[in-house]
Amino acid sequence: MNDKAHILLDAISIARGAGQIQMANFRSATLKVETKDNEYDLVTAADKACEAFVASKVHELYPTHSVLSEESGDDDVKSDWQWVVDPVDGTTNFKSGLPYFTISIGIRYRGETVIGVVYAPRLDELFTAVKGEGAMLNGEPIKCSACTSISQAVVCTGFPYDKAENADNNIAESVRMIPKVRGYRRLGSASLDICYTAAGILDAFWELNLHIWDVCAAYLIASEAGCEIHRLRTDRAESVLISPKALTQPMLDVLLPSTI
Repeated sequence: MNDKAHILLDAISIARGAGQIQMANFRSATLKVETKDNEYDLVTAADKACEAFVASKVHELYPTHSVLSEESGDDDVKSDWQWVVDPVDGTTNFKSGLPYFTISIGIRYRGETVIGVVYAPRLDELFTAVKGEGAMLNGEPIKCSACTSISQAVVCTGFPYDKAENADNNIAESVRMIPKVRGYRRLGSASLDICYTAAGILDAFWELNLHIWDVCAAYLIASEAGCEIHRLRTDRAESVLISPKALTQPMLDVLLPSTI
């Protein structure tokens, strides 16, 4: 069955199941941790277990759908439907015992994201969206911030894993931004940062060099909540600003001063 309402319910159930796996491993003294491209980029046994769980459930319920996930990549199933999965977004937080991490599931139909689910199990916060139907937090509608002044904004960002080797690492942008805003936060899970921006908890978010599994679901949730999504760069993967319309240009003036 390819009914979006039905798929959403299944995606929520799968996300909650993955959240149970996360919580069973959270603050575990025996959690196995490995590094990937460098010592900053981690993967844990929980990442792998959540990814395997999600893929198995998708293939069981929707055998003709494909899955693209962070650790395993594309499963090469040819389908109009694709599930884009980050099994633990915020792995460093998760490994450190910080509660700010999620399971993120974005579902695309013919390349367009039509369903988004982001679940933060330790916080028990479930963000959902269906294309054209608005965005929700725990079943209640959400909207982006009404903030109109950058000096009153609380903004959030993150830094790419290659920050030590690549000087194009968001530090200069952050240095310019900090004096301009009321509050500056670095929380460690792009999907949740974007969802908090969608809900008006944060006023804006930007980051460089994210991956599609980090943001697929959250982009839809933010868009359905009234946020603008502005691609900052074309040469650093998913480099994006998420903001209410009134803050987009003031944020861009700081982030991309050469465009002034």
